[in-house]
Parts: sequence; structure tokens; C-alpha cells
Amino acid sequence: MNGAEVLDFGRDAIWVTVMICAGPMLVGLIVGLVVSLLQTLTQIQEQTLVFIPKILSIFLALLLFLPIMGGLLGRFTQDVFVRIAAY
Repeated sequence: MNGAEVLDFGRDAIWVTVMICAGPMLVGLIVGLVVSLLQTLTQIQEQTLVFIPKILSIFLALLLFLPIMGGLLGRFTQDVFVRIAAY
């Protein structure tokens, strides 16, 4: 395995990691912004108010995106095994 193949493999691994994490992270970001906006508009300054909605929404996002995340990880694993078998 030469340097270019190692860099290609590392880039693919990072890209799969980003794609797997993107869904739940974006949902958490959006829910956090909405709750913060509601806190600002209603002048409720409770810092722990944001945790329950974010935890529940990220959990639901994980359940929703789990098949997509599993497919991405399975495809990457198959690609890794194909690369190993090629050498």
C-alpha cells in the first residue's frame, strides 16, 4: 500500500464519519437554536431547559437515521474488506 492509497483510505474514513454524524448533529443544532430562541423571546433564563428537548430529539433522530447510518458503515466496511483482499 503506497502513500496515496493510505491518504485515500483516510479521506474515505473521515467522510463516512462525517456523513454518519451529520443527521443527529444537525437535528441537535436546530432544536438547540429553536429552544434558545424561545428562551430569548419569553425571557426564561433557565439553562437546563434546553437539555431535555435536545436529548429526546437526538434520540429520535438516531432512530430515524439508523438505517442510513448502518448502510453507510456497511458499505464502508465492505470497501475495506475489498481493499484488504486486493493485497
